[in-house]
Amino acid sequence: MEQLQHILIVEDDSKIAALLNDYFVAAGYRCSHVADGLAAVELVRTGGVDLMLLDLMLPGLDGIGVCRAVRGFSQLPIIMLTARVTELDRLLGLETGADDYVCKPFSPREVVARARVHLRRSAAMPLPMPAPQGMATSAAAGLVVQRAQMRITLDGQALVLTPVEFRLLAELIAQPQRVYSRQQLLDLSHEDQRDTSDRTVDSHIRNLRRKLGARAECLQSVYGVGYRYEPERCH
Repeated sequence: MEQLQHILIVEDDSKIAALLNDYFVAAGYRCSHVADGLAAVELVRTGGVDLMLLDLMLPGLDGIGVCRAVRGFSQLPIIMLTARVTELDRLLGLETGADDYVCKPFSPREVVARARVHLRRSAAMPLPMPAPQGMATSAAAGLVVQRAQMRITLDGQALVLTPVEFRLLAELIAQPQRVYSRQQLLDLSHEDQRDTSDRTVDSHIRNLRRKLGARAECLQSVYGVGYRYEPERCH
């Protein structure tokens, strides 16, 4: 029998947690629930979690802290649940590694639908123009994209990337010098067409530059348009 995908609900409101649990179980998933941020990090560390629903306001370690901690060792999809509706708070969640956000009050059906999209993406991450044998390389930058493993290495060391960051960087590497508009990058990373903004793409690119370190200059801004990958700038 095929094992059900495991959803971790990190929420200190027991009623909200129970509601999400019921909807996800009805949709064919299995769920676990913890109300404490530190416990959530440890549970993810033990393995076996496929997606995390993460409340922003938690006792002990809040959602931002949990997200940062988990991103230190895991790429599992994270959907942030938040009552903070300002764009700044949404971007803060994305900058710490969250893949998506849902503002309270929310429709449980919408949460299930978004989770399904992220689980599908994390299971198979197709690129429009795959390199031979599922691998793309950029010798000048020391970057290697391994699609089957959902991994990008820099000088032999795997970068810790969120699923969205992986898709964006892999696509840019696959098409050096091609200029991508922000809307194209939004479509690539968020094909469910939810409410997103150009600043969300900027946030992801900023995170990628930080993770690339000295090679950050290979991700070049094109004023008024978007971004392109220039491997010759990676020194």
